[in-house]
Amino acid sequence: MIENVVINVSALIITHNEEKNMQEVLECFDFCEEIIVVDSFSTDNTVAIAKKFPNVKVIQNIFEDFTKQRNLALDAAKNDWVLFLDGDERITPALRKEILKELNKAKKKDAYYFYRKFYFAKKPIHYSGTQTDKNIRLFRKSKARYTAGKKVHETLEVNGTIGTLKNKLLHFSVNDYESYKEKMIHYGILKGQELAARGKRFNLLVQYFKTAFKFFKAYILRLGILDGKEGYQLSYLQSLSVFETYESLKKQQN
Repeated sequence: MIENVVINVSALIITHNEEKNMQEVLECFDFCEEIIVVDSFSTDNTVAIAKKFPNVKVIQNIFEDFTKQRNLALDAAKNDWVLFLDGDERITPALRKEILKELNKAKKKDAYYFYRKFYFAKKPIHYSGTQTDKNIRLFRKSKARYTAGKKVHETLEVNGTIGTLKNKLLHFSVNDYESYKEKMIHYGILKGQELAARGKRFNLLVQYFKTAFKFFKAYILRLGILDGKEGYQLSYLQSLSVFETYESLKKQQN
């Protein structure tokens, strides 16, 4: 039920082997007119679960980087307003109500930041650099585009006004230590490729300095120490991603 929404919204998501998340994340889109799933040839039941929803369109595309996948989803959406979620994100009832309220306003912003509440194996994390984490998730595609050349931590450029919603998006990013470690290494590799494409040169001193500072920033400056064991693990894995970024850059140059 669309609850008096004055405009139609296209829901967007990019996926690869997200069967554990698909049912719940797609249910978050219950007020959207259409759902666009850009899948990079999942080998599990991701696509099968998606096709159970009547308003879903699945597009299969080989993964090159996150920016290209996201812009492909934007191009496929028939509505100007889009809601873009990751598989590990969830909309709470309070956030859903706030989204609908904004969409029903006569004067709307062109895009909205969502603050995110981070969870480590279903345990809420309060610090470790996550306390100010936010991303634009609801926006007009005619006013925004993901920046070309960004392979990871893709950036949405908005040519218009931006607001911020009060209620937080739930972010279940970490299921377990090992899977998150793989994810952070993968991000590091992509970031290294991005740096190489921009003409950056590998420097051993820069690699070790930035790796050490990333840990210090997350664990001490951003109070990861107050998150206990999980805070230490998150800080370490963030610094590991930085280390792998420069390992990837070195390989690109060689």
